[in-house]
Amino acid sequence: MTARLSDIAAQAGVSEATVSRVLNGKRGVATGTRESVLTALDTLGYERPVRLRAARSAGLIGLITPELDNPIFPALAQVIGQALTRQGYTPVLATQTPGGSTEDELTEMLVERGVAGIIFASGLHADTTADTRRYAQLLGQGVPFVLINGFSPEIEAPFVSTDDRAAIRLAVTHLASLGHTRIGLAVGPRRFVPVARKIEGFRLGMQERLGLAPEESDALVQHSLYTVEGGQAAAASLLQRGCTALVCASDMMALGAIRAARRAGLQVPGDVSVVGFDDSPLIAFTDPPLTTIRQPVQVMGQTAVRTVLDEIGGTPAPRTEFIFMPELVVRGSTAAGPQSLGASARRS
Repeated sequence: MTARLSDIAAQAGVSEATVSRVLNGKRGVATGTRESVLTALDTLGYERPVRLRAARSAGLIGLITPELDNPIFPALAQVIGQALTRQGYTPVLATQTPGGSTEDELTEMLVERGVAGIIFASGLHADTTADTRRYAQLLGQGVPFVLINGFSPEIEAPFVSTDDRAAIRLAVTHLASLGHTRIGLAVGPRRFVPVARKIEGFRLGMQERLGLAPEESDALVQHSLYTVEGGQAAAASLLQRGCTALVCASDMMALGAIRAARRAGLQVPGDVSVVGFDDSPLIAFTDPPLTTIRQPVQVMGQTAVRTVLDEIGGTPAPRTEFIFMPELVVRGSTAAGPQSLGASARRS
């Protein structure tokens, strides 16, 4: 694509003459101004002149997310983008879409663009069935990376995660303290590391608070998709098993659970209590406002940025997992447990 001087000048906030001097490698341009012009080129999608491409690799950091429909990923992208910008780097967001580019294709695209590093959020590293050799290949190409939410001992890289076990224990403890004895867990596909950890936390919480054996707790776990529809389907199944409280693995699933309860003729929280996971933006303004587990997105995003920049700077971070504690945020979707489910729930 041929670069238009006027577009680049407007993006960088400089004159067209200054842009011309930078593109032609002329002297007499301040370092900060030169970087602004080069960043403008990258932002607008123009190819840098060959003589300037080496400089590009110092300024771009890729962020790969599985989707943007779940509000937690835009929130994480905003934190990471702001942290990178403050350090003088340009974030490049690459998002998978159904039928679109895969994580491997997005990674290849970012490497071809000369990124200095990549941050993966909830990617294939969290899938226990995925081939981890792709990450070894990336290391072999000299591209540092950090992995968020998902851990594999086979991958030599720093990880940043929420403590999923502690998160679900918090939710179970809260609901048990309200008098609920029949608590269900709606989670994603079982092959993902965060799902396995949430189930471990659920088993432990149910044993500690209600004295249930692991197999008894497992009978109250329903796997589904991390969507409103997935939460609705999982909740409908759990309500049929007599659950008066539901812990959901995402706020989107929790919204689906509330829909399922209402379609069964039940009130939230009068008949059924619902707890979400993430504390996504605007979730406090749902009807009712959602009790949820807040992921520490701010500190996790900043840690991921600091870690990848250390890697780029030649100070490797420990090949381990940085685990951050979540927080229970109590709102209006949880209340004291009913003595028993209504007849409408038993019929559903």
